[in-house]
Amino acid sequence: MKGRHNIIVRNKKLHYEFEIKRNITVIQGDSATGKTTLIDMLRQYENYGTDSGVSVECDVPCAVLEGREWKIQLENRKGCILFTDEGNAFVKTEEFAKAVRGSDNYFVLITRENLYNLPYSVEEIYGIRSSGKYQNTQRVYQQMYHIYSGKQDSLMRPQEVIVEDSNSGYEFFKSVCLENGIPCQSAGGKTKIFSKLLNSGDQEICVIADGAALGAEMKALYDWTQEHENVVLYLPESFEWLLLKADIISEGDIHNILEKPEEYIQSQLYFSWEQFFTKLLVDKTQDTYLKYQKKKLNKVYLHEKNKKAILKEIKGLRLE
Repeated sequence: MKGRHNIIVRNKKLHYEFEIKRNITVIQGDSATGKTTLIDMLRQYENYGTDSGVSVECDVPCAVLEGREWKIQLENRKGCILFTDEGNAFVKTEEFAKAVRGSDNYFVLITRENLYNLPYSVEEIYGIRSSGKYQNTQRVYQQMYHIYSGKQDSLMRPQEVIVEDSNSGYEFFKSVCLENGIPCQSAGGKTKIFSKLLNSGDQEICVIADGAALGAEMKALYDWTQEHENVVLYLPESFEWLLLKADIISEGDIHNILEKPEEYIQSQLYFSWEQFFTKLLVDKTQDTYLKYQKKKLNKVYLHEKNKKAILKEIKGLRLE
């Protein structure tokens, strides 16, 4: 399954409308914000159709995944958007993560817990709030909004950089930082970023990580930045996405893919968008001087012209 799908769920009192574009979307937020009501309405429609008083509009089927029989339910679904309410403990299991990997479905997971087995994007964590769109009628319009964002708005020149991984991305940022007298260290993985921050000082720090799969760690990192103004997050989709955006590779279709990646990324092939961008970059540079390897950086990306093109794509962060 791929693409962007608009969903409208409504009855006489409530109207939900939102778009889903990745295989994993997470809806969080406090109680009494309408999350469980959305699931109830979908369940009513699934069981009773229009007799339920609920209408569901989408170009693909929408269904609720729940209970002990979730595996059987999932086996019988293909090309669907599957919603799961909080309270279904299976969403936290490795078994569920394996089922999501390779599934030809999209998943909308309503939970206040961090799902460490799933690589979901910081851009696909939402809350639900009431909008004034229908303020002159009796129907309440429920709207989804981003809780976090990977975008860094204010320009910053850090005094220290922490990079999520220890692969090519880290090698690139370490080299750039070394040239400009900025200490740069690898966290050694996304789960270890927070421990690095716990041991950091009061200097201006920038954390660089792949936003496409950082969702489970985002709350702790975001809360830390709210309490420590000296720390900012730079969260591109991935380092490979950044290289593709830099327009170094002369392939005409790359721009189109980056404009609407959801139209090209099959959920059953890619657990996260980071995997897709890595394969795209590897394939496009194969047998060229720009050949990319995730484990070890091709030094051609550090040549002055290429380096400047890459750094130009980094918004809100100045490393030179």
